Amino acid sequence: MSKLSSIFTYTFLSLASIVSIFPFLWMVVSSTNKSVDVTKGRLLPGSHLLENFRSLLDTVDLIPVLINSIKIAVITTLLALLIASLAGYGFEIFKSKMKDYVFSFLLLSMMIPFAALMVPLFRMFGTISEAAPMIGIDTLAAVILPTSATAFLIFFFRQSTKMFPREIIEAGRIDGLSELGVFIRIYIPTMKTTYAAAAIITFMASWNSYLWPLVVLQSSEKHTLPLLISNLGSGYSPDFGVIMTAIVIATLPTALIFFILQKHFVAGMMGSVK
Repeated sequence: MSKLSSIFTYTFLSLASIVSIFPFLWMVVSSTNKSVDVTKGRLLPGSHLLENFRSLLDTVDLIPVLINSIKIAVITTLLALLIASLAGYGFEIFKSKMKDYVFSFLLLSMMIPFAALMVPLFRMFGTISEAAPMIGIDTLAAVILPTSATAFLIFFFRQSTKMFPREIIEAGRIDGLSELGVFIRIYIPTMKTTYAAAAIITFMASWNSYLWPLVVLQSSEKHTLPLLISNLGSGYSPDFGVIMTAIVIATLPTALIFFILQKHFVAGMMGSVK
């Protein structure tokens, strides 16, 4: 019975793996083929990867768009980690009668879809543009600021902080460390797996963000990779080989970061503290 169970389990996992990997494999193979081969569903690698890449560079300004995406993703990730970890640490470590009410209010904000917030956000940044154009409409800051702190990340850090040993904090205070010193010199190194998991989640969400950048970034020189890929596919006769090449380029950074931090990501999602 156990042997049949193992066969069924491994068969199911194998099928699930194939279903999960196939879209990525098809994307990579398609980037090496002509557009007509992609539309025919060709599953064999071709010899047009360099040609598709050159066509992509001739069609769009890839480097500035890539730089915009990197700036937005990196700055958003750093700000989100700093703000969310400080908030999660404060909510869990310090005692206050109102903190649970404030935290519950933050959790309620997770129930509001982002699409419902776009109009008030756009109007807010439109007003800001009059006083501070550098962080108003059609700036990278307008993409970064609304996502620099999320209720989910604050919740994530607070839940992970529940497993943080309080004795270490007390020892640091006895040794004369300030609260900021305890946070920087003790909390951050100890919670590195949580930071790694949060960094992957935030970077991937920011890198793949499409709807809000589409609304707030009005000039083509400020566009990000998802917007560029969308523009490539909106033509009268899109070149699917070029589109797949652009998608591969857009996928590589997130895949690389995930594989580098994979072990820390799993440990962080399980709530372990090292």
